[in-house]
Amino acid sequence: MFSFRLGSIGVTVHPSHLLLGALFGWMSLDAGAAGWPGTVLSDPASPARLFTQLAVVLIWVGIVFASVLFHELGHALTMRAYHYRPSIQLVMLGGYTSPNSSEPLPWGRDVVTTLAGPFFGASLGLLCWLLLKLQPGPILDYILLNATRANFLWAVFNMAPVLPLDGGRVTMAVLSRAFGKAGMALAFLLGLGLCAVALYLSWRAGVQSFLFLFALLFGFRNVQGLLSLWRTEPAGPVPSELAEAERLFAAGQLGAARTQLEALRGRELPMATISRIHHLLGWIALREGEGRRALDHFSQVQARPVERHALAAAFSLIGDEARAIPLWEQAYQETRDPGVLQEWAGALLRVGRTDDAARLSGVDLAGAYRAAEKMAFLRGAYSEAARFGEESFHRRPSPEGAYDVACALARAGDSRRALEFLEQARGLGYRDVETAATDPDLASLHGLPAFDAWLNSLGKNAAP
Repeated sequence: MFSFRLGSIGVTVHPSHLLLGALFGWMSLDAGAAGWPGTVLSDPASPARLFTQLAVVLIWVGIVFASVLFHELGHALTMRAYHYRPSIQLVMLGGYTSPNSSEPLPWGRDVVTTLAGPFFGASLGLLCWLLLKLQPGPILDYILLNATRANFLWAVFNMAPVLPLDGGRVTMAVLSRAFGKAGMALAFLLGLGLCAVALYLSWRAGVQSFLFLFALLFGFRNVQGLLSLWRTEPAGPVPSELAEAERLFAAGQLGAARTQLEALRGRELPMATISRIHHLLGWIALREGEGRRALDHFSQVQARPVERHALAAAFSLIGDEARAIPLWEQAYQETRDPGVLQEWAGALLRVGRTDDAARLSGVDLAGAYRAAEKMAFLRGAYSEAARFGEESFHRRPSPEGAYDVACALARAGDSRRALEFLEQARGLGYRDVETAATDPDLASLHGLPAFDAWLNSLGKNAAP
């Protein structure tokens, strides 16, 4: 999997997309075709035969990649015009464009952005057809002819009213707008009926093709959608354990909150309540520094938004700053929260983009380094955390800042420098002897005469 950006639009390409493009190329190695590459492939003794086979496969990888990307750009650029911050994923033979919004698109915008994909695809097909008229040469003729066919066929195929195709999304948006839940069921039934017809005709004709496979997969998706719709239940009253867990979480009692949620395990609960439980468990995991567990819970939240800064924090915790940084940026654009701004800058600092962090409007670099330190500490990168903490401390000395750097250094095994920063913390007014004596982050210093002397000095300073 690799990623790149087209302006402000992030694009992620999954290996399955490239592999299926190569499969199309392999299936198109027709030695009986007129012109290039058929004239070369029909001659087993040709020294250029192997090279031509490889070229055809790579050409089809490029055709599929460019066609699907251009189609998805239609969705993305329209979303961008509506002031969303879209991102694209290319998977299998298609793609998915997300507006990266905490709320679903209004039905009108959903229809317009959906139709833009096939329109862009057909436009690319038209451009390839016009270029083909210039007869640029045998190899380019082959590329342009197949790109024309691929884009026109993909645009037409995508407009079939079958979910998850674009035509099905338009049908769903319009029918659900007009008839509510009944309209959603009608959209699923329409898609299922068309898939059944396609399967029947393919079976009667004895055709084994991608169309047969698509009809089977899409039919299954529509059956799933119908079942999910029928199983939707009203939220009902909030269980007392969930309400208590939310109160305990707000009070910072994470273990007690989780215990309350564990009491709900095995009970038959509406989907809305289950989603609320997973949402809270995701936040508990975040507070405990468990990014992967947080993502697992957030992925099971349905019909309610997961805060963008929560997802950003989860990706930062697992060290996936490439995904975290755009989410931090989007979260700040939505909230204008100074704390989110510092976290965004901290993520940039963790990947070495110091100049980019410093250029953020309104950023406090001392706070940004502090945010970078805390996230690095949570994911166990203690030496890195100490380095960021020192940068923050030099910009804004404080007893808490010096103490936190000492904790990171102690965790990293640098006892000498940890004691130096503890002395600086004491000099700036740190006096919490009980916390320091029992802090597990300082466990590596226990028993050292210098640490015992430092603790005693706190007690003397705290005396009246």
